[in-house]
Amino acid sequence: MDRWARPTLGGRTVLLLSVAVALSSILTSVLTIGLAAPPALIGEVVPPTIRRTAGFLGALVGFLVLLAGLELRRGFRAAWYATTILIAIAGAIGAIQASGFSLSTVVLALLALPVLFYNRDRFDRPVDLSPTQLAALTALAGALVYSTVGAYALHAEFSGVDGFVDAFYFAVVTASTVGYGDVTASPDSVAARLFTTSVVVVSSASFALALGSLSGPGIEARLTSALGDMTDSQLEAMDEHVIVLGYGDLTEVILEELGDRTPFVVITPESPPAELRGADRDVLIGTPSDEDPLRRAGIDRARAVLAATESDAEDAFSILTARELKPDVRIVAAATDRENVSKLKRTGADTVISPAMIGGRLLARSGLGERGNGGSRRWPR
Repeated sequence: MDRWARPTLGGRTVLLLSVAVALSSILTSVLTIGLAAPPALIGEVVPPTIRRTAGFLGALVGFLVLLAGLELRRGFRAAWYATTILIAIAGAIGAIQASGFSLSTVVLALLALPVLFYNRDRFDRPVDLSPTQLAALTALAGALVYSTVGAYALHAEFSGVDGFVDAFYFAVVTASTVGYGDVTASPDSVAARLFTTSVVVVSSASFALALGSLSGPGIEARLTSALGDMTDSQLEAMDEHVIVLGYGDLTEVILEELGDRTPFVVITPESPPAELRGADRDVLIGTPSDEDPLRRAGIDRARAVLAATESDAEDAFSILTARELKPDVRIVAAATDRENVSKLKRTGADTVISPAMIGGRLLARSGLGERGNGGSRRWPR
């Protein structure tokens, strides 16, 4: 397959197939609840209890595939691993489910797995969690382990805990503060009551801490978006787009030319002007020559970079940074001073345009009665 065919099976295809597998798995489980359909695929050699269990697990795995697949937009390698494993599990569950509906899940899983492996290199971003988030997740995991092991060890002093699954169920419903009341400590056991008290305090606190640390950045992103800056989810959804560096006299002309044909994002170091906010343009606040704004803008997925900061020095630094982050991206720069055209080319720009030079040539040709790109035809009198 040549390089031009790669976008056909690119990141968007991976995402669409993952969502399709998830929805098919969920829909199959919903349709087969309580349905006495004949076994399909390898269902005839699987015990009925396992087939029924697979039906309920299909919905759970489908939701997990949906969550992991959506995280693929951010390019995480961990999301790729999780999606690949979960899709394989969804396909296996579909193969043993007691319904012909599950055939679609199996087919979609078989289609998705090769595409996932084909695009493996696209997902190389490590999970970047803050120390607070890591500590919160560690505390929550530790609390669940403590609750599960403790409930299993004291299962004789609990009503409703007969095995490890019941103990884990007790840990989850307690941490989430749901507490259905079907698992309770024996009124005659002081140890069970003290243990339950400790689980309520430790698990609920860990759950609240994890929820706050993980949802906090999302709330902050919402506030930032209200001020005119793009959110990470919006940036991560962009593909084959154009990055425009700087905002000045040329920017509106550039954006009008791009129009609706090509997605784009403008990186400007200051709060977006009123005309940008009013036109609902995609804006990212940051210094165009810094690596972080370019990475957030998805330069690894961009088709081109336009440097038009109205400062040749800033353009030069921006070109150097963009070329370092993605050596094969096409970079076009606008030179404020015509003598800097060659300098900007040496920094790594593929094409450098001098608006002043072009404007001067057009004025001269118009004055001589020429039109277009130097044609010999006269303007009509």
